[in-house]
Amino acid sequence: MSTFKAPKGTYDLIPPDSATYLAVREAIAAPLRNSGYGYIETPGFENVELFARGVGESTDIVTKEMYAFETKGGDRLALRPEGTASVLRAALEANLHKAGNLPVKLWYSGSYYRYERPQKGRYRHFSQVGAEAIGAEDPALDAELIILADQAYRSLGLRNFRILLNSLGDQECRPVYRTALQDFLRGLDLDEDTLRRSEINPLRVLDDKRDAVQKQLVGAPLLRDYLCDACKTYHEEVRELITAAGVSFEDDPKLVRGLDYYTRTTFEFVHDGLGSQSAVGGGGRYDGLSEMIGGPALPSVGWALGVDRTVLALEAEGVELSLPASTSVFAVPLGEEARRVLFGKVTELRKAGVAADFSFGGKGLKGAMKNANRSGARYTIVAGERDLAEGVVQLKDMESGEQMAIGVNEVVAELESRLG
Repeated sequence: MSTFKAPKGTYDLIPPDSATYLAVREAIAAPLRNSGYGYIETPGFENVELFARGVGESTDIVTKEMYAFETKGGDRLALRPEGTASVLRAALEANLHKAGNLPVKLWYSGSYYRYERPQKGRYRHFSQVGAEAIGAEDPALDAELIILADQAYRSLGLRNFRILLNSLGDQECRPVYRTALQDFLRGLDLDEDTLRRSEINPLRVLDDKRDAVQKQLVGAPLLRDYLCDACKTYHEEVRELITAAGVSFEDDPKLVRGLDYYTRTTFEFVHDGLGSQSAVGGGGRYDGLSEMIGGPALPSVGWALGVDRTVLALEAEGVELSLPASTSVFAVPLGEEARRVLFGKVTELRKAGVAADFSFGGKGLKGAMKNANRSGARYTIVAGERDLAEGVVQLKDMESGEQMAIGVNEVVAELESRLG
């Protein structure tokens, strides 16, 4: 036992559980790859200003949760608390928006960092798979992303999640609503922090999870009653396209996301089996973000799905992913000559694309067979001096228990055809 432990609020992913996380990432990425999204990777840290401007000065993420630091060279950096601002920054820097085809469609997978109070499903280091479609204002794009996330979850076997949908309006109608909401909030009995927030970004108050605040919000003006005609039409089309695709959702007029950059379409995936941390993912349209970070007007939409939360949701539903065994063939040599011969066979099998492993450390037959069992291999090949003198190895089917002698030179071909 080492004296070092993983930092508070973090976790290590170790086998065999890590295989589930890989499978979840893969399942979320698959529909994106299939729909014109290219992979992007950005640094784990960025200029602190990118998040202050992009995510919003008054958001909890920026004021309380960001890991910000100054480098020896005097640069002010922050570990990335979310993915969108970084991806947009990278796309602008590489001029992807000028390369012809808009929208620029990108997907990513990585670790994000927030200094939060750790609890189940909420960590200081967490992983997300996300997608962004940059540079087009089209309800079909919003619908596409919601449908692809739905497809990803269903492909994993998840059923008990709900999609909440709302529109946050745009620069035409949101200011009118904002004023109405502020007037309403000023009449409530709120603490100083919340009052300050209501002056900077009143929509964030609607997102306050505390009961004392929620009780007072009954009767608050709703954004949907303030939407301009363009936003109403847009939102109606998103809803029609999702419905036509057979994806069910719930209208949630109170849904706001915890980032300042969202406009119009906003959505969240929630799972009722997760207790207080019920959101497994979410996203929306962010038409003004590019300009906020100094770029041209590039209307965009995207989402991020939490890998950890998705794994918790699978557990809550009792869904077991059928993960292939990582090893198909396990070799057990008895004696020096057998070590040399079977190690050669393992190498040949691997070159032929068969997942093979070897009993390392010169264990006896009993210990080596225990390892073979633990590996989950379908077949074991065993050879001792007598077998090799006869030019054979023993091939054991670990499911049926059957064992047969097979020529040393035939065993690779035999295993390939059995496993093919």
